[in-house]
Amino acid sequence: MMTIEIIGLGAGDISQLTIGVYQKLKNHQAPVFVRTLDHPVVRDLQKEQIQFISFDKLYEQENEFADVYDQIVKELLEEAKHENVLYAVPGHPMLAEKTVQLLLNQDEVEVSIIGGQSYLDDLFTAVKMDPIEGFQFVDATSFNRSQLDYRKHIIFSQVYDRYIASEVKLQLLEDLPADYEISIVEAAGSVEEKIIKLPLEELDHSMEVSNLTSVYVPPAKEQHLSHTFTRLREVIATLRGPNGCPWDQAQTHETLREYAIEEVYELIDAIDEEDDEGIVEELGDVLLQVMLHSQIGEDNGYFTVDDVIKSITEKMIYRHPHVFSDTQVDSVAEVYKNWDALKKEEKGDQRQSVLDGVPNHLPSLSKAYKLQKKAAKVGFDWDDVEDIWNKLEEEIKEVKEAISLKDDIEIEKEFGDVLFVLANLSRYYKVNPEVALNQTNQKFQSRFTYIEEKLQEEGKDITKTSLEEMDYYWDQAKERE
Repeated sequence: MMTIEIIGLGAGDISQLTIGVYQKLKNHQAPVFVRTLDHPVVRDLQKEQIQFISFDKLYEQENEFADVYDQIVKELLEEAKHENVLYAVPGHPMLAEKTVQLLLNQDEVEVSIIGGQSYLDDLFTAVKMDPIEGFQFVDATSFNRSQLDYRKHIIFSQVYDRYIASEVKLQLLEDLPADYEISIVEAAGSVEEKIIKLPLEELDHSMEVSNLTSVYVPPAKEQHLSHTFTRLREVIATLRGPNGCPWDQAQTHETLREYAIEEVYELIDAIDEEDDEGIVEELGDVLLQVMLHSQIGEDNGYFTVDDVIKSITEKMIYRHPHVFSDTQVDSVAEVYKNWDALKKEEKGDQRQSVLDGVPNHLPSLSKAYKLQKKAAKVGFDWDDVEDIWNKLEEEIKEVKEAISLKDDIEIEKEFGDVLFVLANLSRYYKVNPEVALNQTNQKFQSRFTYIEEKLQEEGKDITKTSLEEMDYYWDQAKERE
């Protein structure tokens, strides 16, 4: 069986080649395949009459690096059917070399690694960092921002051109300030080594990049990480810790209940007002409640925020098989149907009634809406919306009868029946009654406040103002809307 031997050309200086690697290249009878000719060692070896066949042309032909690497491997495997192949790559074969990994993962041809010097040691020296502090080595051509850990040293390799440099910059600017100092390291460890320190925003402005270019990002300080989940978790733990805040330390799940309700309603207010900044702030307050409850759970040894996140992540994956598995759905109605079936399966026999699962402390109007929605799922519903309207008229008539009899207990019950039917009507028209009533409350408050402001401007006492005059300003408020 033919073989493919892979040689590393080192970090960029021919003096870094071992004698064994140098002799292997020198004595090879056929041309040496090389991923790219753009490397100082290749140029030095060409002067010694060593012949190379490069894959540089593929970088111009293909749009994606992944396609380039696949094609390189395909051509090497085809060549290895006829003769032993010597394939040279920059640096060390096992460091940031996708083609090497692809070759190692196939079983058509035997592959061996002959060595080569990694440039990491020289790069650590160049930027004066100790890797024991923790570092990330990132392929600049293929990474996700979510993978980056700014508490560690970060090194981006394979910054081949200005386009890649620009992509790296744009991703980093999502988390770091524009003036954050980074370093561009060129040809680390070679006689051509060059280090340029500059603000992050200038990363792609004037730099000359090559396959020997790396970008070094030093660890970020705490003030740059306030937007990260890890930093938030640390802050909450500190507030609840021995040297934290007495108020936070004193809280329990029970004492925080009222704040959870309050924060959700404040969020709804911000949404209704279409106040983006307010939504951001109120979502933060809701998240604070989650973090405080989670920290209390951790302090008591029962659960952590990791358990909370795991629970909701697994639930979302389980209840969305049409996204994360092979279940097919054609409509929102089918999504709801699958959701309910999976939810029932998930809960097992814990829920004995169709109506189970509606929170006890839900506001009464919302609770009525939820109860009727659950009952409707098993067919306990009106066939025609006109029947609901007729039921409303019937309930209003019963209210009037109770009023005429001056029966306070019955009046209260009959008004409850009217509200219950109204909740059902809103459900039929796909309107949440709690949201609808909240909007009307806000509208009333805004118009009435306008009346107060206008009367105050005229120096009038609202308690001594006629209904007609107040109606006049009420109509003005309506027109302003």
